[in-house]
Amino acid sequence: MLLAASTSISAEAATFAEPADGCRMAGPSAAARPAVTSNAPVFPPPQLQIRTPFEPTAFPSAGHNYLIYEVHLQNFSDAAMKISGIEVLAVDAPGAKPIAAFEAQQLQSLLMPFGSEAASGEGDDGVRLAGGRAAVAFICLAFEKGSQVPRRLRHRVVLENAVLESTDVEVAHTPLRVLAPPVSGAGWIAANGPSNTSHHRLGLFTTDGAARISRRYSIDWKRVKDDASFAGDARDVRSYHAYAQDVLAVAEGTVVSTVDGMPDNVPRTSAGFSTAVPVTMESAPGNRVVLDLGGGQFAYYAHLQAGSIAVKKGERVRRGQLLGRIGNSGDSREPHLHFQLANAPHILGAEGLPYVIDRYQLRTESGTEERTRELPIRDMRVDFKEARTR
Repeated sequence: MLLAASTSISAEAATFAEPADGCRMAGPSAAARPAVTSNAPVFPPPQLQIRTPFEPTAFPSAGHNYLIYEVHLQNFSDAAMKISGIEVLAVDAPGAKPIAAFEAQQLQSLLMPFGSEAASGEGDDGVRLAGGRAAVAFICLAFEKGSQVPRRLRHRVVLENAVLESTDVEVAHTPLRVLAPPVSGAGWIAANGPSNTSHHRLGLFTTDGAARISRRYSIDWKRVKDDASFAGDARDVRSYHAYAQDVLAVAEGTVVSTVDGMPDNVPRTSAGFSTAVPVTMESAPGNRVVLDLGGGQFAYYAHLQAGSIAVKKGERVRRGQLLGRIGNSGDSREPHLHFQLANAPHILGAEGLPYVIDRYQLRTESGTEERTRELPIRDMRVDFKEARTR
C-alpha cells in the first residue's frame, strides 16, 4: 500500500507542538535573519563542494511534515575555510527565499567533521573547516501541518570572503509506503526513532565505497510498563517486556534472507556489557529476517530470538504473518526490535527510507489519540491493534 508523500496531516497533537529533537521549524518566516547577499566574485572561487547525496522525502508525524537529509561539505583546497552560516532555500519560492537559517553559533551542533582536526569551533563566528577535510550537516526541517513542502531546495554557505550556493536538490515526492506495525499490543516506545539526535540518524557508515545512512528512519521498538522496560532481574532477558513478543510482516513480501541461531546477550547493566558473540558485519544485526516489499524497498528486522524464525528464504509472506520473536542477539543491549525500511537488504549498506504506519494510538499526557498514516518520531509511546494473521 502506498501513500503520497505530500499528503497533509489531518489532526493536530497539541502535546507534540514542538518538532522532533534537534529539528528546526521551517517556512517563509522561519529564517533567523534576512537572506545573505553574495559578495563580489573572487578568483579562484572557494574550493568548497556542497552536495546532497541522497534526496530527502517528506513524511508526516503529529502535526508536522519532516525533511531529514544531509549536506556534505568538502574543502578541496589546502587552506582552512571559516563557515559562518548555512541557509536552506526554497527554489520554488520567488527569489529562492530562505526557509531555514543556521547561524554561526549553531553550526557546531549541526556539523559533524570527518578527519583528525577537520573542524574547530570559532565561538560565535562559526566553524573552521581545515584544508582537505570534510564535514556533514545533518538537516532536519519541520513544516507546519498543511504548509507546502518545497519541491526543490538549494543550500547557501556563508564563508569569510564569499557566499556559495549548491546546485538544486530535488525533494522526492514519490509515494510513501503504508505499512502495518511490526509488533502488536500496547505499551510500545519508538526508541531512537526519527529525530536529529538519534544515533540511528547520525550513523553514517561506509560500505562498498559509499557512505550511507541506512538507519535514517529506523526505530528500536521497546515495550514499557509503568515507565520501565523490564521488571525483575535486569540481567535476565525474560524480565524485559519486549522479550519474545511476536514480530510481524508489515506488508506482503518475499523473504530474501534469514539468520538464526545466535544466542541472546546478557542485557547491559551497571555491571557492564559484552556481546555473546564478537560483533562483526555479519553478527551485528543478530538473528534477523529481511523482506523484499517490491519497488526497491526492503524491510529489515534485527535482534530476534534464537530459534524463533518462522519463515525461510524465498517464502512469500502475508501482512501480519509471524516472522519471529524479539530477542537480544547481535549488537543489542536489551531486548528490542530494530526495524528499518531501506533501498537495499543490508543493515548498513543501504539508504534509509521513510514510511508511514497505517494506524496507531499515540499516548499523550491527556490520554491517547488515533493517528493514521504517520511515522512515530523519537520516543513516542504508541499502542497497536494490528493482530497476527494465521
